[in-house]
Parts: sequence; C-alpha cells; structure tokens
Amino acid sequence: MKIKSFLAKPLAAIIHKSIKKGMLSAVDDQEAILKTLLKVGRNTQFGKDVNLAQVHNYQEFKQAVAVKDYEQIKPYIELIKEGKHNILWKGVPAYFAKTSGTTSGTKYIPITKDSIPNHINSARNALLSYMAETGNTRFADGNMIFLSGSPVLERIADIPTGRLSGIVNHHVPRYLRKNQLPSYETNCIEDWETKLNKIVDETINKNMTLISGIPPWMQMYFDEIMRRTGKNISEVFPNFSVLVHGGVNFEPYKAKLFQSIGKKLDSIETYPASEGFFAFQDSQEAEGLLLNTNSGIFFEFVPVSEIHNDNPTRLSLADVKVGENYAIIISSNAGLWGYNIGDTVKFVSTNPYRIVVTGRIKHYISAFGEHVIGEEVEHSLLKAADEENVRITEFTVAPFVSEGEGRSYHEWFIEFENKPGDMQAFAQKVDQNLRKKNVYYDDLISGNILQPLKLTAVKKNAFIDYMKSIGKLGGQNKVPRLSNDRKIANELEKWAE
Repeated sequence: MKIKSFLAKPLAAIIHKSIKKGMLSAVDDQEAILKTLLKVGRNTQFGKDVNLAQVHNYQEFKQAVAVKDYEQIKPYIELIKEGKHNILWKGVPAYFAKTSGTTSGTKYIPITKDSIPNHINSARNALLSYMAETGNTRFADGNMIFLSGSPVLERIADIPTGRLSGIVNHHVPRYLRKNQLPSYETNCIEDWETKLNKIVDETINKNMTLISGIPPWMQMYFDEIMRRTGKNISEVFPNFSVLVHGGVNFEPYKAKLFQSIGKKLDSIETYPASEGFFAFQDSQEAEGLLLNTNSGIFFEFVPVSEIHNDNPTRLSLADVKVGENYAIIISSNAGLWGYNIGDTVKFVSTNPYRIVVTGRIKHYISAFGEHVIGEEVEHSLLKAADEENVRITEFTVAPFVSEGEGRSYHEWFIEFENKPGDMQAFAQKVDQNLRKKNVYYDDLISGNILQPLKLTAVKKNAFIDYMKSIGKLGGQNKVPRLSNDRKIANELEKWAE
C-alpha cells in the first residue's frame, strides 16, 4: 500500500463519521444556515431592498424573499460587474461562474470565498464516503481524470470568470495534483475534438484508476481509446476501479459504458452546479444522493405543479415528503436568495434526506397539456430497451403538432447501439410504458387527441454531429431530453436513417 492510500483511510473514517452525524442534525443545520445567511444578508444591498433586518424566522423569510430566477437577480449581478461591493453578499465574489441560460443568454453566477468550500469539500466527501464504506483506497495511488473546462479565466470587474469546472480546477488539493490528468495545457484547449485526442495521448499508457466526467463525454473518451487499441477499457486500464459521474441521468448511458469497460465497477454520482454542490452519493447500497444540508445552502422545495404560480407553496426540509416531485429553491452564502435553479427532484428517503434528480423545469413536454417530465421518458424507454436487450446511445423527444389532417404526437429521436428487431413493436412498448407513468398523456391517447408516439432512428454519432454543428460539443454540454418545440428535432432530421 502506497502513502496516499494509506493516509486516505483514517481521513475517510473521520469525514464519514462527520457525515453520518450530519444526517441526524439536518433540519437543525438548515435552521442554523438560514440564521447565518440572514445575519450577513441584512447588510447587503439586496438585504436592504427586501428588509432582511426585520426577518427572524423561515415564515418571515418567505414573506420577504420571493422565488426568483436569473432575470430577477440580474440587476444585482450588473451592479457587481460595475465594481460595487456588498450587493448580494459581503464584499465581492471570488469568482463568476459563467453558464448558458435558455432565456437569459450567458449567466454569471457568483461564487464567494464562503461558498468555495461547498464546491471543493463536497467532491472530496463523495470520494471519502466511498472509501470508508468499501475500503477501496487503492485508486488514490493511481492516475485520475478530473476533466474540466478551460481553467483560463477572464476578468469582469476584476473578478475571475469562467466555467465552474475550470474554476474548481484551480482548487484541486495539492496532494492530488501529481495524480491528476489531463495536463493543465490540455485542459486549456477549447476545441473539443482536439482536446479529446490530447487527453487520449496523455492517458492511454498511464495507470488510470479513477475517471470522472459527464457520461456522454466518458463514452466518447472510451470510444477513442478502443478505436486506437482494439481493446476494451479494463484491458487498457486494468486498475481502473471507480467511475465518477454527474450532470445527466446515468441510467441511459450505463449499459453502454460498462460494455465499453468490459466489467462492472463501482460508480459514484455527484450533483454539482454553478449555483452549488447540492448532493452526492454517499453509499453504494442506498438509493439516491445525500442532500448537502450543512454546506452553506438553505434549501426550499416547491411542488412542481405550483412552480409557475405567483405565490407557490414553499417547504423547508422538515416538511418534504417521499415521492413528491419538487423544484429546488436555494439561498446560499454565494449570495443567491430564493433562487430557482431549474431542477426538479424527488425524495427517496427523509431519514436521511436522499434525493434523485427527476428533470429540469424547462425540459418537459406539455405542448398538449400532458406535463411529461424527464424521469418518465427515461423510465419508459429504458424499460422497453431492457426487455428487448436493446442499447441506447442517446435520445431526445419533441412534439409534432399536426396542422392538417391527422393527430399530433410525440416524436422520439433515438441513436441505437443495437436496434430492436421490430421497431414498431418497440415504439408501442415505449408508448405503453409512458401511458402507465403519466395519466395526462394516457388521457390524451385514449381520448384520440394524440396518436401514439413515433420513433425516428438517427445515424451513428448523430447527436455528436448535432452538438458539433451548434458549437457545443464536449465539456458539460448535453442535449436536452425534452423540448416543447421542434428546434432540436428539425436539426436532427438531417441525420435520420
């Protein structure tokens, strides 16, 4: 056993014990975080605007601070960009995380000195929890891929600004630097295909033990490794034992990733975003991700059916229920207040508080009043694929609105690894699965308002080629599972078989 894996064992035990203790105090920790936020926030411009000095508890907080999206905090962000201090949080942000918005264009999310530990320690805690539970510390001695966006940061109002993963790259602990791949120079490459080839060059002959990234990126990396070597990944990297993933639901990619690896190995799911690191998988046995209840973020939950209401029901952690679909609202020591991050989650446990991510508020189909969400389409497709021994590479769903004769329908664009023998029968299975999951969709089909879904198979690498065509190949970019319009669908028709 080498020094890093040896030293990791006692540290993992200490951190894991602390996490277990935090499971029991989650509600109290949330109350303490809200008090701390209010104490700091009342001296900011935002705090003065909403009179936080007169807020002393959660009920008063809900009255003072409305649920808001980026457009509603943008005026404050603009003040920070002008060089003003004490706007959303004390002083000025340490960084701006630059991210794309569907309606707001480029968004600048503040990361403060106080919020940096949330991003760094949460990733560390996920790995240490895994070590403590499984006893596997050997991977700490090998090479690990922590792929990031470019760590080269621009400055806005003298605030370093870039992609979250590029910012986090500057805070990788020193003891991991020697193990980390790819090199800083390679991470700075903007063109994804050039970058991917350099990553393969730098890693193909290394002792890779941990690989992390979003699943579509990892699959492209694995494909290139296999193309060059003619071997599966476990043959190229025999000591590869841990796969860390996040950013999208793992299930649609899982079968093909493990087929490429050539064996089943442990995986760790994380839930990071520019706005905060919200949850991580703390156990290989338990379902769901442990909510980060003591990391500078105060969570609220709004029933998804009410998220567009002027005055939606807002629940603190103490009042959530298992199985309900909620939109996440956060207030944090990054200076976000009542901020709707756009994700939907469902609690699978409240002792401890564990969640699964069910989709995006804006990524749904309700062109006909069906309210279909990401969790439902993924379940419907993967259940049929599993029964038919079919492997899916990627997919997306869009409405087709009939303007003449004939009924409207959902069109599913699917890239298959291997196709079903009977495409029509497969489509019918997927449709039946979705009808069982979503009563509104079932009513529309049974009422002859919609016809059953139509399935359009696309050529190999169609989704990669589409992302390349819009300049969003690689990094943290991914194709939405669901759309309410035909923008993506019309482009993908170019690659239909």
